[in-house]
Amino acid sequence: MRSVIRTNEFTLAVIAALGFAALAVATDFNLLTAGTLDAFLRFLALPIVIGLAQMVVLAVGQMNLSVGVLTGFCAVASGWLMVDAGLPAPVAVLAALALGAVVGLVNGLLVIFTRINGFIVTLATMTILEGLRYGVNGTGTYQGYSPGLREFGQASVAGVPVVFLLAVAIAVVVALFFRRTVPGRHLLASGGNPFAARLSGISNDRALVLAHTLSGLLAGFAAVIVVAAFGSVNASIGDDLLLPSFAAPIIGGVALAGGMISVTGTVLAAFLVRLVDVSQSQFDINRRWVDLIIGAVVLGAVLLGQFRDKLSGGPR
Repeated sequence: MRSVIRTNEFTLAVIAALGFAALAVATDFNLLTAGTLDAFLRFLALPIVIGLAQMVVLAVGQMNLSVGVLTGFCAVASGWLMVDAGLPAPVAVLAALALGAVVGLVNGLLVIFTRINGFIVTLATMTILEGLRYGVNGTGTYQGYSPGLREFGQASVAGVPVVFLLAVAIAVVVALFFRRTVPGRHLLASGGNPFAARLSGISNDRALVLAHTLSGLLAGFAAVIVVAAFGSVNASIGDDLLLPSFAAPIIGGVALAGGMISVTGTVLAAFLVRLVDVSQSQFDINRRWVDLIIGAVVLGAVLLGQFRDKLSGGPR
């Protein structure tokens, strides 16, 4: 029991519970009403999946700066397929997932063939995708697409939004991937100690490509959630997702150097980020102050992680 209490996940769970309770009291318990709680969980799905998309790349010691813009690009492409091309929603959904995975694959291949760090490669990809995203439909908005998909985005099971349940299911699958599968363990081994991983017969190049591909696929899932839950998409989707994508895993205890992940911590940190967003809208806080606070917390989490590494004798 004592070992559980000392974990980062337990600390985050306590902070999340106290923060939720404090916000509920501050809003005269309006946060606990069915409609508000439904909206809270519905829009929590996106930061969860975006955080996981960044986490799988951090697992191998890389970063994906394109994850937010890629989400927006896949969402806009999906809207275009339904509205302009007249394709059914299932095809548009599969296209969004495939597009995300393909862009992730390209990111990974560029990293291993150019030997340039993923930070630079995905920065370039992000810039390219921004241009392509606006090239699809300019500043216009896609709306009025598949009623079935929009109904899915608004549907609930026992009062819990389906898109939130989808995000939780994705988190469970990602956790099982890293814990139970050989490729998942290879990603962590490659991120933790590439030299030792190579001596053990693990291909670091393959791990990098797989991590970036999975990151792109998860960005595709985030795009599907956006299309379903928001009811409309435009070229600005994804512009504000980069900071949350890093905040969730880093605050959640994921090592920047690679080799250590925490799906539970990432989900709990995404919950905290969502609490901050709700507080901002409830109390009309300047968005710049919110970004400053989240950025400061991320920086603090990084410094705390480095301090713990020094106390334990080096990176874990």
